[in-house]
Amino acid sequence: MPADASQNESPLSTWALDREIVLSRVINAPRELVFSAWTDPRHLPQWFGPAGFRVETKSIDIRVGGEWRFDMIAPDGQRYTNRMQFRRIERPLLIEIDHGADEDDDPGVFRLTVTFDEQSDGKTVITLRQLHPTKAQRDAGIGFGAVEFGYQTLGKLAQYVESSKAA
Repeated sequence: MPADASQNESPLSTWALDREIVLSRVINAPRELVFSAWTDPRHLPQWFGPAGFRVETKSIDIRVGGEWRFDMIAPDGQRYTNRMQFRRIERPLLIEIDHGADEDDDPGVFRLTVTFDEQSDGKTVITLRQLHPTKAQRDAGIGFGAVEFGYQTLGKLAQYVESSKAA
């Protein structure tokens, strides 16, 4: 590798444990249904986001190379712009997304890998792995509530698919 090649690599091209956040939950629904809730534009905006937050979609194109641009609106009315760019979709096993603010060249964009593991009892283990550009950005995300908000989001997903709204 040329001496300067590593300088051109994205910090998201190499996984590092000190830059990741991992969340996991068992959902009482079949893997295909849980996967569809993530990949169907009619369903994803219905449950995504922490408790009390709502989503306003600007555009949504869930396919490799597509993106979802949306605002998350907090209970106090504060808006958070978001953009998800879909890098990989392997039905019904995995989705890989770059997630950040709805701006070009966002320095805080992180890689999100979502895996769907089917259990013999018809339940699904969903695991979210966030890889942040730096340890400091990962730590700031944790301080902001990324873990708590992530589990709230998974709770909303579970409620959504377990109530068969995504069917």
